[in-house]
Amino acid sequence: MRIKKPTLEDQLAFLSAKHSVYPAELFQALIQAKEQGKSVCEDLTVEYRGNVNDQAIFLIKKDDKVVAQFRVPEETLLKKDVSFDNWMDTTRVRKEIAKQNPSPAHIKIEDLRVGMKKVNVIAEVLETSEPSKVHTQFRDNALVSNAWIGDKTGKIMLCLWDQQVNAVSVGDCIEVKNAHVATFKGEKQLRLGKNGTTRILEKSLPSETA
Repeated sequence: MRIKKPTLEDQLAFLSAKHSVYPAELFQALIQAKEQGKSVCEDLTVEYRGNVNDQAIFLIKKDDKVVAQFRVPEETLLKKDVSFDNWMDTTRVRKEIAKQNPSPAHIKIEDLRVGMKKVNVIAEVLETSEPSKVHTQFRDNALVSNAWIGDKTGKIMLCLWDQQVNAVSVGDCIEVKNAHVATFKGEKQLRLGKNGTTRILEKSLPSETA
């Protein structure tokens, strides 16, 4: 199977994510290096090394160490309408951004956003509901309960299913791990899914969640 060669956009987007620079600024640094022989973009140094078959060769360095080398068609460098909107929207780039900006160990409830995954939260159980049986598309008589949990920044509903429903009580300080943030009837919810867990902590809720 032939491996697809990364495009210029792929290469610049990955460099941008890895070294925390804007793609547009890096592209402008290429143009400047072509004109002046060398340019600087944040911690990166861009060197123009000549042309081969109407393609400009660039060397990208950081602290005198080469981090990339690639060719750019001359016609691309002359374009005035290059769009960078979709450059960062690839799996490889998203993974690099996540690696450069790791999620905090525990997220404040006020910072939770719908769609977040693998969320870790420390909170106090404020309220629990009586478990009730519901019919789902997967099976009959699933047991479900909702618990309101909160920290110093806010509160959110935690959905508990089956063996989870009696896992927490009002007043418990708990750690929720590997949950995801969903929405139901316009309200945010924290759901455990298959991989999420809850654990009762011996200590009380800290005055400020890290």
